[in-house]
Amino acid sequence: MTSIVQEKVKQAVDILREKKIDAWLTFVRETTAGGDPILPLIIGQDLTWNSALIITASGATVAIVGRYEAESVLRTKAYAQVIPYDQSIQPVLVRILADLNPQQIAINYSLNDVHADGLSYGMYQLLSRYLSDTPLLERLIPAEMIIAALRGRKTPSEVNCIQAAVKTTEQIFNNTFAFMHPGMTEIQIAGFMHAQLHTFGVGPAWDLAHCPAVNTGPNSPVGHAGPTDLMIEPGHLVHFDFGVKQDEYCSDIQRVIYFPRPGETHPPEPVVKAFNTVYGAIQQAFSAIRPGRRGKEIDAIARQAVTSAGYPEYLYATGHQLGRTAHDGAGLLGPQWERYGDTPNYIIEPGQVYTIEPGVAVPGYGYLGLEEDILVTNDGAVFLGDHQANLIIG
Repeated sequence: MTSIVQEKVKQAVDILREKKIDAWLTFVRETTAGGDPILPLIIGQDLTWNSALIITASGATVAIVGRYEAESVLRTKAYAQVIPYDQSIQPVLVRILADLNPQQIAINYSLNDVHADGLSYGMYQLLSRYLSDTPLLERLIPAEMIIAALRGRKTPSEVNCIQAAVKTTEQIFNNTFAFMHPGMTEIQIAGFMHAQLHTFGVGPAWDLAHCPAVNTGPNSPVGHAGPTDLMIEPGHLVHFDFGVKQDEYCSDIQRVIYFPRPGETHPPEPVVKAFNTVYGAIQQAFSAIRPGRRGKEIDAIARQAVTSAGYPEYLYATGHQLGRTAHDGAGLLGPQWERYGDTPNYIIEPGQVYTIEPGVAVPGYGYLGLEEDILVTNDGAVFLGDHQANLIIG
């Protein structure tokens, strides 16, 4: 059976050919102390000694690793050549690169994408010293577009994993909605959801302390602050941001539920308007997504849908990529703000998985945000789960 690591290494060869880059070098050491973000996709294990993973447009794949890790790397069946060393990686690394003679060597640094910036400054200096007496040093280029394509273009196996995580998340949400009621605190609800993680045998998609985020009413801090002892009261919106990590892939979904005041037969107009605005913004963004467009175009559509309804613009991107991590790097459905670098200009491609997550504050009621996970197809996009089309009433 082909593993995801094998699939991704093979995919990387095709990406190098497409980008017309001869070789891609991932250079790491003692990765438990801060491993390169690409390692789970191209090796699937930690590495101890100085190690080099080389993938080329010609199809040659070489792993140069410490002797005591050579066998485990061989077992991945992802690299045609696994070369062990003892005292220094330099002689074999320089020899292999000289034999391959690439005109460009992509290495893992980026000004734009944190997931493509795994080469530490110390390892860059060491690599430069190793190559200093060779013409190879002048051939180093950033690998950010290779990594963006490799992380972004999900294989069918990866999509299946994400979709399974989405399904589990939806089941936990349904169980939570059946469990919760006014008088419960955010912390109590989060505790129930943590127990559900254990029941389903999955982990949180991000730090457990704020996965889930639970926000009840207008005074709860929205974001990565974690649940509080605020209590659900009638007339509150309760907002969730939650995802699971299942078989190494993540979901990331936001849901909202309204608890009516005594005598209310329908949600109040401000809540209805806010829900319809956010839902409409998601639908407009979803309908506009297609390969070839830029992320900032989709962000502008969703952002305009919110501001044209009279709400302030939300101060974050409309959506991010999703995969091995909840925030999976590469292109962004975001505005052209300095903090996002060039990522809003990246081209949307088939196989990418994005979130779409606009939101608004509803004075007196709380925060209303929805988040859906979608897959880009050859001619548009599909939802990876059952998107929230109606306001849930508690």
